[in-house]
Amino acid sequence: MSELNYGRMMQRAMQGLMAEALGEVAEHGLPGDHHFYITFSTSHLGVSIPDWLEERVGDELTIVLQHQFADLVVSPEGFSVRVFFQGRPADMTVPFDAVKQFADPSAEFGLRFDPMDDADDEDEDSHEAGDDSADDDAASGGDDAGDGEKPSTAGEVVSLDAFRKK
Repeated sequence: MSELNYGRMMQRAMQGLMAEALGEVAEHGLPGDHHFYITFSTSHLGVSIPDWLEERVGDELTIVLQHQFADLVVSPEGFSVRVFFQGRPADMTVPFDAVKQFADPSAEFGLRFDPMDDADDEDEDSHEAGDDSADDDAASGGDDAGDGEKPSTAGEVVSLDAFRKK
């Protein structure tokens, strides 16, 4: 057995927590004041967003799941959702490995991820033993869509940088 990749294990655990929260919302809706800010890389393999939106936002997009979003579906690999940018619907699919940040400001909770690419997954696979994955509030990183509110910096944000090999 090679080395244990604790950073990768921690990332997967945090992705599982995010997936569970999204799954609860997909099944039961958002309770109380909860709402999610999700920032992801638009150029990551498997990300699907409308062309008109990709042209506006570049390589990174932050969406807000709060008032008007629909069709949230969560899978082991990621999620898909319809959000609205200035009233215009945008269907998107986001693999969990593309997510950079996940926050619920109402709970002062946040996670920060190091997006994984296919090379990282192949690296990880070679180290594993027994190998036999909103409404107009939707913000687009600096774009004028949404209300411009940013996630609170208060709360717990977990970074994996300390666990990375140098």
